[in-house]
Amino acid sequence: MGVDTREMWDGQAATFDDEADHGLRDPQVSNAWAALLTAALPAAPASVVDLGCGTGSLSVVLAQAGHRVRGLDVSARMLEVARRKATGHGVDAAFVHGDASHPPFRPASFDVVLARHVLWALPEPRKALARWVALLRPEGRLVLIEGRWATGAGLSVPECVSLVREHRRETDVKLLDDPALWGRTITDERYLLLSRG
Repeated sequence: MGVDTREMWDGQAATFDDEADHGLRDPQVSNAWAALLTAALPAAPASVVDLGCGTGSLSVVLAQAGHRVRGLDVSARMLEVARRKATGHGVDAAFVHGDASHPPFRPASFDVVLARHVLWALPEPRKALARWVALLRPEGRLVLIEGRWATGAGLSVPECVSLVREHRRETDVKLLDDPALWGRTITDERYLLLSRG
């Protein structure tokens, strides 16, 4: 990602968590995400990389559940917030500065690759997805949270399934229309795609 992208996300770091599904400050929203992710992930402790982790809210939720979590983000300011958040919640999560398109990790080093609202925004999603899948151990799980937003941007379910099936055999999709996840009623398409292999 270019300097403009990093600067954009750095500029949003101070207010990013104001959105209910970003900051997970509301216990009902936080609990809804914890339940959703617990159902998608293997039993703890699993090794999880949270690509495009932003301010680390999902990383913290997963660390609280007993997983070994590494978060990666292109925004240094977002990562500062993520580190403070993890410390404030008394959990151990490692945060790394880097580009989700080119994660700086060894192949086959994670049980889970998680990315929320990241794939749709990348300039070359196919290539990024190939790199993400390479990070997984043989029985690893790919967990993508994506959507086709009201603005028209994003990835539809068929588009995302098609991308993943270029690299993985299995795809299970769960629509995420529960207002508890977002802190409000939503009308656009949001979903979790889980691939176990």
